[in-house]
Amino acid sequence: KEKKRHMGDTKHFCPVSLKENFVLYPGLHEHAAKYQEKIYYFSTSEYRDKFLKNPEEYVAHNEPIQAPPLRVFLLGTHGAGKTTCARQIADKLGIFHIQFEEYLQELILPKTKEKVGPNFDEEPDEDDNKIPILSQELDNISQTMTKTEIDKSTQEVELTDEEAAIKANLMDDEALPPEVLDNIVLDWWRKEPFR
Repeated sequence: KEKKRHMGDTKHFCPVSLKENFVLYPGLHEHAAKYQEKIYYFSTSEYRDKFLKNPEEYVAHNEPIQAPPLRVFLLGTHGAGKTTCARQIADKLGIFHIQFEEYLQELILPKTKEKVGPNFDEEPDEDDNKIPILSQELDNISQTMTKTEIDKSTQEVELTDEEAAIKANLMDDEALPPEVLDNIVLDWWRKEPFR
């Protein structure tokens, strides 16, 4: 009890992780340091050293240190209702909702010009009333389709390694490499308005 009374502003969480990454990361006893008669715990010895070089940057001054916002991650199989639940949770808690698959589509849409994946490969249902009857109209359509296919093949754009990995994930459900995932996810942890 006596120790708890003398803990720093962030209690048992690392003040450097909170300040720099806006994440509550539990500190360890072996990485503790005392500053102004209060004990601070750090997640790594590097963060402890960083704190000791300039402690005033990481302690509260006039008002308490703000805690990071709530982050909820929903994981489940396709069609399990993740999006529906996430939207309801976001509305109820007043936080925003990110649909990861949609975000991936947005990242490669400028190059692919259309959404990719098994859900977007399906041909739209044709209306029986719109099927042409005259053979001349059928010839015109087949010529147009051939031109469209030729145009499509000549307009294919080369994707970067990251974009190719994203496309493979959307098309074949291949896992994203860690470096690609880090490039995508870090924006949501460190940049506004996501931070």
